[in-house]
Amino acid sequence: MNKIKLATVWLGGCSGCHMSFLDLDEWLIELAAQVEVVYSPIADIKEYPEGVDVVLVEGAIANEEHLELIHQIRERTKTIISFGDCAVTGNVTAMRNPTGNADVSLQLAYIEGADLNQQIPHAPGIVPPLIDKVVPVHHIVPVDIYLPGCPPSASRIRDTLEPLLKGEMPEMVGREMIKFG
Repeated sequence: MNKIKLATVWLGGCSGCHMSFLDLDEWLIELAAQVEVVYSPIADIKEYPEGVDVVLVEGAIANEEHLELIHQIRERTKTIISFGDCAVTGNVTAMRNPTGNADVSLQLAYIEGADLNQQIPHAPGIVPPLIDKVVPVHHIVPVDIYLPGCPPSASRIRDTLEPLLKGEMPEMVGREMIKFG
């Protein structure tokens, strides 16, 4: 039997969803026997591969690097799971949206909010170019499954992945599977 190619991605978020994924504890051993992890910040794989079966996308789209990666993910992945409240709604990551645009957000953070060295970083690789409004994943590409929670519990993650391992779609119904926060 061919293993399912599984990826996880961390965009604009806190990594809490990935920490919850690690809370799968012993089930991670069972999962590892059934999947091939082909991309993840946990595995530190640099290039998003072709032919991914399932991806858990944590975080909102907040900068140009995220935009480029999410399009690549959609092109190369069968099933995209919007993983956690930031990916589903923008959540905390989108709290900068009311400031107006990316330039205002940078001004507030690096000039007005700084006690020392008040300057917006301009060196390449320090701050990726921000997009004006943070948006959830489905505002950019079609999403197949929404897995809310801040973060989603390990049991909810497992209940989402187990059917996919059997070639079935999970039933995302009931408070246990669709509760936000």
